[in-house]
Amino acid sequence: MASPHVIFLRQNQTPAELRLWQQLRAKRSMPLRFRRQYPIGNYVVDFVCLAARLIIEIDGESHNHTIEADERRTQWLEAQGFRVIRFMNSDVLKNTEGVVQAIQAELAATPPPTPSRKGRG
Repeated sequence: MASPHVIFLRQNQTPAELRLWQQLRAKRSMPLRFRRQYPIGNYVVDFVCLAARLIIEIDGESHNHTIEADERRTQWLEAQGFRVIRFMNSDVLKNTEGVVQAIQAELAATPPPTPSRKGRG
């Protein structure tokens, strides 16, 4: 029997998640590294740029049933120092370029990452 704290990652991405992942991996549109289905605390976020502390969530059509839970989740993630932005599946599929531009604007508003002190004196 699995522990209640075990996080299970989805095997298949939605078409919207796949399309956005292709854009996030493209260095020409996103200079910083993103990770997908990344665990943070008890949550697994759709996409995260750790250097920018930016989380991107893609919400499906049935999202209305989870608004309260998503609000609690967002509050917890923000308390950990992350910014969370959300897009609907339909927005990603119908306006991928607009979504990419919104993400780029969020990244541009982020102060540059502080260099690591690991390995220094």
